[in-house]
Amino acid sequence: MVKEAYDGPILEIDKLSISFFTRLREIPAVMDFSASVMPGEALGLVGESGCGKSTVALGVMQDLGKNGRVVGGSIKFKGRDMGEMSDEALRDIRGSEIAMIYQEPMASLNPAMKIGKQLMEVPMIHAGMGEKEAYDRALQVVTDVKLPDPKRILNAFPHQLSGGQQQRIVIAMALMSEPSLLILDEPTTALDVTVEAAVVELVKDLGKKYGTSMLFISHNLGLVLETCDRICVMYSGEAVERGSIEDVFDEMRHPYTQALFRSIPLPGADKNARPLIAIPGNFPLPHERPPGCNFGPRCDYFEKGRCDLTDIPMAAIKGNDRHHSRCLKFDEIDWDAPLDLADVKTKGEVGDVVLKIDKLKKYYEVAANAMFGGASTKVVKANEELTFEARESETLAIVGESGCGKSTFAKVLMGLETATEGQILLDGENIGNVAIEERTTKNVADVQMVFQNPFDTLNPSMTVGRQIIRALEIFKVGRNESERKKRMLELLDLVKLPREFASRMPRQLSGGQKQRVGIARAFAGDARIVVADEPVSALDVSVQAAVTDLLMEIQREQKTTLLFISHDLSIVRYLSDRVMVMYLGHVVELGSTDQVFSPPYHPYTEALLSAVPIADTRVKKKHIVLEGDIPSAMNPPSGCPFQTRCRWKSEVPGGLCEKEVPPIRMVADGHQLKCHLSEAKLAEMEPVIEIGVAAE
Repeated sequence: MVKEAYDGPILEIDKLSISFFTRLREIPAVMDFSASVMPGEALGLVGESGCGKSTVALGVMQDLGKNGRVVGGSIKFKGRDMGEMSDEALRDIRGSEIAMIYQEPMASLNPAMKIGKQLMEVPMIHAGMGEKEAYDRALQVVTDVKLPDPKRILNAFPHQLSGGQQQRIVIAMALMSEPSLLILDEPTTALDVTVEAAVVELVKDLGKKYGTSMLFISHNLGLVLETCDRICVMYSGEAVERGSIEDVFDEMRHPYTQALFRSIPLPGADKNARPLIAIPGNFPLPHERPPGCNFGPRCDYFEKGRCDLTDIPMAAIKGNDRHHSRCLKFDEIDWDAPLDLADVKTKGEVGDVVLKIDKLKKYYEVAANAMFGGASTKVVKANEELTFEARESETLAIVGESGCGKSTFAKVLMGLETATEGQILLDGENIGNVAIEERTTKNVADVQMVFQNPFDTLNPSMTVGRQIIRALEIFKVGRNESERKKRMLELLDLVKLPREFASRMPRQLSGGQKQRVGIARAFAGDARIVVADEPVSALDVSVQAAVTDLLMEIQREQKTTLLFISHDLSIVRYLSDRVMVMYLGHVVELGSTDQVFSPPYHPYTEALLSAVPIADTRVKKKHIVLEGDIPSAMNPPSGCPFQTRCRWKSEVPGGLCEKEVPPIRMVADGHQLKCHLSEAKLAEMEPVIEIGVAAE
């Protein structure tokens, strides 16, 4: 099947409005939205959750469900109005001409069907291809998406692949019929940063190879910078700014775009001298939008009697007919004005050692054939000899990919698991072998946790105030109910939530507000150590800024030790004092933030830094893509745990990397590496991230 070339816009969306109809009312989800995608072009669609990005994508797929309808405007694909197509014509286009990649790969794969069969279905149904030809095509595409041993993969079931491999299969499936338009809806949110870098690289290469146009939906501005040619910023159902990447990143002309950029930590930003600025207020619900400009109530430049009178149209920016903004004042605002900084925060003095981890090991025994039991067992080495310490008022970041042992360590520290060997000393007392039910109330209150997903950690049938009071009862804080109630209200003040939230149920709160309740609960017993396990990864960038700033502020007031578990190195750089990099249960690098972010690096840290998407056109990055997946902790490689993926391995003579685990060595005061590279080779390392160099 040969598709004829088309030289007009592949996708043309003109003044599109989409509403959802409930029994009570019509809810406008997208209003007056226009965008176009040219052949071979990638358009990034960015904005906070709920702004209508995915609704636009579902509108393009004509898949709005029973209660969604296009109520105005048009969507044209290769010049044909999709709203006027028959169901049969739409079926022909979906999957063959337009393909969509969803956020969660397992939702797109049939768990009971081998990968090869799932891939072969696409051309056999859409192009009437024979079985042999379809198999060859599947083999070709699986090779294109850089999966190892393609024949074995085609013969595997989805559950036998890692998350990154599953996502590549979904991309392969979308490419099977060489679509003209590929819609990617947050395709890397669930993936590690190194896997994300490889998938993004792959999508870019395949876009070039197949000449596919792309609509890339994301809330990650750095990712859009690396993958797209043009960008459209959405807020509350409307496009508020459109233009090329350079236009929008370097010469933004909408207050919301500016506010988004101010809430992202960029390289070199100092958390005390230049804190992130969160966007004030909350995102409006669709039926509570303000009159006039939707962003008005949260905008620094709002003018009463002007910005709130009528609907505001998109306007072209003088001198650039492809750059548009939905703001009445864009040519009056001084976009280069320096920020009015809040008070410069002073960092609390780092105090004495509170927590000391000494040669901690955590092994699990599992049945070698876990499905059918059996006598033989295998050992999973989740943590291998962790040794480090954390001080009062210090933020220690723990970084690494999924499966490196970060969360296992957190569980042992919390008492949810006990250590196999070694010690965890809290104020000199070993708590590593004491399960949580045997710990004293003070020990439990001293070490608390803020979890990744705020939705799963609150009891849906209990008010916010009651949940905090419950924690106070457990920690034996307050002599009676009235004292506890007073303390609960103080905790709401501490996390900057209105006191009337005490009577609200969790379902009435946004994600960022729920995370604040989780933080209030963690600090209910005056926690000395708080383990924050990816506390902002489920939140929008503007909410991330508010939550990270809140954690820093509480730390300054309470002198808390913060163990911040994350794979987002831009946030780690912004808020941590020291960084510990883990790989397959080992600590491969440990040092102050400045030491870890500048050479010499452990080769794994170098690859992690290269993988971080940075939303700044002035940053130049060294390009390192890690090959292969992280090995299984049940069957780790011999020698250095990282040797199977290391680009420096050939620099070490005698195959030492494959034979021996490297010793820990000090490369500077307080900076340690676990690596066989010679001093001379380490000295040759160049910076991965350079600021102020125009990116090529």
